[in-house]
Parts: sequence; structure tokens; C-alpha cells
Amino acid sequence: MDTLYKVDATGNVKPVLLMILLQTLYSVVNIMLKKVAIDGMSLSILVAYRFIFASVFMVPLALIIERKHLQYVTGQVVFQGLLCGLFGGSLLQGLYVKSLALTSAVYVSAMLNLVPAVTYLLSIALGLEKSNLGTAGGMAKLVGTLTGIGGAMILTFYEGKKLCLWSTHLSFLHHAPSPHGAPTGSLWWGCILAFGAALSYSVWLIIQIMQTKMSEKFPWHYSIAALTSSTASILSVIFALCTERDWRQWKLGWNFRLLTAASAGILASGVCYTLLAWCVRRKGPLFASAFSPLMLVIVTLFEPLVLDECPKLGSVIGSVLVVGGLYMLLWGKSKETQMKQKEVFSKDFVQCEANHITNPSLSCCQRDQDNKIVASVPAYTPSTINHS
Repeated sequence: MDTLYKVDATGNVKPVLLMILLQTLYSVVNIMLKKVAIDGMSLSILVAYRFIFASVFMVPLALIIERKHLQYVTGQVVFQGLLCGLFGGSLLQGLYVKSLALTSAVYVSAMLNLVPAVTYLLSIALGLEKSNLGTAGGMAKLVGTLTGIGGAMILTFYEGKKLCLWSTHLSFLHHAPSPHGAPTGSLWWGCILAFGAALSYSVWLIIQIMQTKMSEKFPWHYSIAALTSSTASILSVIFALCTERDWRQWKLGWNFRLLTAASAGILASGVCYTLLAWCVRRKGPLFASAFSPLMLVIVTLFEPLVLDECPKLGSVIGSVLVVGGLYMLLWGKSKETQMKQKEVFSKDFVQCEANHITNPSLSCCQRDQDNKIVASVPAYTPSTINHS
């Protein structure tokens, strides 16, 4: 019995540790992206290199682990991969990196927590989800969405005084103004791009829902990640070639730009995707979404230390509202899920009782419960009996 408890505890702790690691990696990559954007690297080329590195990492991994399932790749799967590469890849990262250059890592991290709220509104508008305002879960989702939008508006229109927790003032972190940097008048443009990144991510999620989820028709996550990163790299390279005329920008060298592009591609778009897919399979999407604000907390704490950029009062207040709205929305979604499970159980119970009337010897509910109990008890062979 002690062994069973240890296994259960390990199974519960491992997803938590992996989600903390995942959000930490996202935070590190965010700060690195901000640094190279400040230093003047072409943002379109940065995105292109990111997905090139992601493809170089994910394609061989998919071929090694899931090569037997390549025969199930159809035209619909390739088309969905193209859409995922566009809205969940090149367009999303293009808007994201540009907004990161014009605003701050704290602001962009906070805006990404609006993705569930934007997805909820799009689902309501397209008839994919019901509002259910007469229930506690439906009302919580609405209030959470409005709270998140209010926080985003505070982030955009109110600055306030700077809140400097600490600062290093290290010489190697000082940087010259970037041609991609943000003049005073471009802050709102950065806010719009950050919201556009959240909208692009939400559209990507909606596409998967409307077109019969890719994971149901093609449930091999390494191959899906490889297909998405490959199409995103092609689209990003085409866009970079059309917008960037200076060929010297394509030269990376053995420097921080190369490290950033490789880390963003291999870690954020490769390793993190695999970890996230595993955690979602084990604990569900609500569990994974609950850890999203952790990246915002880490970036808020370490951006002044690494980039010497202090968050402002408006950013802190808006971020708190966005995170609070996110958790209210997730709580409402979990309540609706519980209600649906109760409805399904009630229907099954009624069916069981109807069968019991025709077969009073033993109800099907009792038989199912007995079968579950028997299945959960291990076979007591001489090797499993504890002789202590």
C-alpha cells in the first residue's frame, strides 16, 4: 500500500515540476528575445531562424519516434499543419517578437494570458460554445473575461510610476538604442501587436476545434510539432526574404543572437511543446493553463535584473487583473466540466436502474463498481505479498 501511495504522489508531482520547468524556459527565452531585439537584430530573420532550429530539432525526433505512423499523413493533416504553422507559428511569433521590441517582456507576457478569454469570446460568437449565464460556471467565465479585458486596457492606457525592485547596472547588459526599439508614440502600436498575437493564438485554437481536432485524427504529437515548425519555417523565411534587404542580417556568428535563435527554436518550440503535450495528456488543458501566469511572475522579477527595465504601476495592476480574470475563467470552465460529468453519471444511473428492473439479481451499477474494485486490486502472487 505504501508503494501505491508513493507511485500516486510521484505521478502528481512530476507534471507540476515539468510545468514549472516549462514556464521557466519560456521566461528565459522571452528575456533573451527582448535582449536581441534591443540590440537591433532583424525580427523577421529572428523568427525565421527560430523555426529553422525548431524544424532541425523536431523533424529527426519525429522520424525516430513516430516513423511507423507517417503513413497516416493525409492531405487534411498537411493542410491543418499549414494553418497551425501560420496562426500558431509564423504570424503569432512575428507579432509577438515585434510587440516585445516595442513594449516590454512583462507587458507581452501579461497579454498572452488573455488567450483563454479571447478564445472564449470567439467560441461564443461562432456558436462553438454556450454562454450558460444562468449557471455559476457560465457567470464566472463572463466575469473573468471582462476582468481580463479590463486589465488589458489598464496595461495599455495607464503607465504610472516605475517600480524598481532591483537593478544590476552591469556594463555588458547596457545596449545602444535599437532601430526596432520603441519611440514614445509606438507604445500603443506595440500594445495592438501584443493583442494581435493573443488573437492569432486564439484563432489557431479555434481552427483546431472547427476542423475536428488534429490530435484526434492524427494523435502523434512529435509529428504534429515537426509539421507545424516546418510549415512555419517556410512561411517565416519567405516573409523575411520579402521584408529584409540587408543580407548581412542573416549572418549570426558565434554570438548571443545564435544562442537566442537556437534556444527559442529548440527549447521553446521543441522541448516545451513536447512537455506541454505530455502534461495536457496526463492532467488536462485546465491544469496546463493554470501555470501560465508563472511566466509573468518570473519575467517581472528578473527583467529589472537582466535587462535593467523596471515595470510600471499600470503594468502591475493590469497584470494582476488579467491573471485574476484567467483564474476566474478557468474556475468557471472547471465547474461546467463537473456539471457535464454529473449529467452523464445521472443518465448512466437511470439506465442502470432500468436494467435492474428487468434483472433484479444484481444492478449494473453494482456490477460496474465491483469490476472497478477488482481491477484496482493487484494479483497476490508470492512475489507481491509483503512478509513483514
